[in-house]
Amino acid sequence: MLYTTIVAIWLASEIFLNRIFRSGPQEKQETDRKSLLWIWVTIMATLPLGSFLAEYTAAPITSYPYFSKLGIAVIVVGMLFRFWSIYTLGHYFTVDVTIRDDHRIVQIGVYKYLRHPAYLGSLISFVGNGVAMNNYIAFLITVLPVTGAFLFRMHVEEQVLINNFGEEYKQYKKKTWRLIPFVF
Repeated sequence: MLYTTIVAIWLASEIFLNRIFRSGPQEKQETDRKSLLWIWVTIMATLPLGSFLAEYTAAPITSYPYFSKLGIAVIVVGMLFRFWSIYTLGHYFTVDVTIRDDHRIVQIGVYKYLRHPAYLGSLISFVGNGVAMNNYIAFLITVLPVTGAFLFRMHVEEQVLINNFGEEYKQYKKKTWRLIPFVF
């Protein structure tokens, strides 16, 4: 029940972000190469499939009784990290790939170290989903395809930023991690 509630809150928050934070018609919208659509299609396919597999396949990660609760906590941590990252971006955050007239590269807060912390927050939540399901197969089905969709989105977004900011963004890339500090 708690897992279902947290997933419903997560889904509602993402729908809210998608409704509220779209760029306006006067803004310089770039093609996102359908990356946002791919993310949503992947999520809507993998979460139900992962839940089904967790229920009907015997591949538990652990027999520890509170492991699923740990997964729920990880979902919430990922959501909070995502919201903090979005808050730090301020009015530069949009769900579609957009360059605003006054756009600048945000390099404060977590953006001083990571280029895509909001996506990291989402991926942390998906890892939490996999842990909450406590099933190896469900974990892989839930985490790997979504990670691929987000990596594609990051590539698209970085190309737009390079096209618009050139050397400034290339320098920012050199001093930050894409997603995971000290790893990637």
